[in-house]
Amino acid sequence: MLAFPWVVMQLDPHVAHSQSLCPFKMLTGFPCPGCGITKSIIFVYQGEFLKSLGAHAFGLMTVVAAVGYIISIAVKFAFRIQIGFVYFSNVKLAYALAFLLGAYHFYRLIYFVADHNFAQILKESVWA
Repeated sequence: MLAFPWVVMQLDPHVAHSQSLCPFKMLTGFPCPGCGITKSIIFVYQGEFLKSLGAHAFGLMTVVAAVGYIISIAVKFAFRIQIGFVYFSNVKLAYALAFLLGAYHFYRLIYFVADHNFAQILKESVWA
């Protein structure tokens, strides 16, 4: 999950400013709940944290959670102790994050529709 944005960034350093490759957005013109996460992670790698939050509010949190998970796995294998796994397998936390992602997506859709007319939305898709 952390390697893909890095590889994409190495292939094209300006990819964070290019058109989205999201299949849902290409078909409908509307962003999906995950649209912008790859761009957000690329901005984190470039040290541009405010742009990262602008691309997707969950991008920085995704990087922090993935790095935390990698560290907890390394500690588990190196020292035979488990740290942090209680957070990565917590069902209530997963539901809370899913609810927050849904609310954030609804918020983004409202502003997306308010800022774009039908022609602009159609231009975001492959149908234009």
